[in-house]
Amino acid sequence: QVQLVESGGGLVQAGGSLRLSCAASGSPVSFNRMAWYRQAPGKQRGWVAISTAGGSTDYASSVKDRFTISRDNAKNTVYLQMTSLKPEDTAVYYCCFESSQDGKTYWGQGTQVTVSS
Repeated sequence: QVQLVESGGGLVQAGGSLRLSCAASGSPVSFNRMAWYRQAPGKQRGWVAISTAGGSTDYASSVKDRFTISRDNAKNTVYLQMTSLKPEDTAVYYCCFESSQDGKTYWGQGTQVTVSS
């Protein structure tokens, strides 16, 4: 089965940077959309950034101009470069891939990002 493994989370001071990675392992499949979501304590999960196989990207207004999503299709890996981090960015971040074979969605286990003030 496909499993998404995330890395790169941690503790950083406000204004700092962090880079998250998410790589698919298991069955050799390709993906269409790759995305990042996050969930802060007491709040619902929301999308942060999305990347399509066609090369387009989109960002939530709260992170636009600060976060950058990128992908390496050969490695089935997606990245999220986060800069100018704010305490309100503190959340568990999840990656999400959409299979190009059957459209199924796969989720990572989540990685904690904590931004101190």
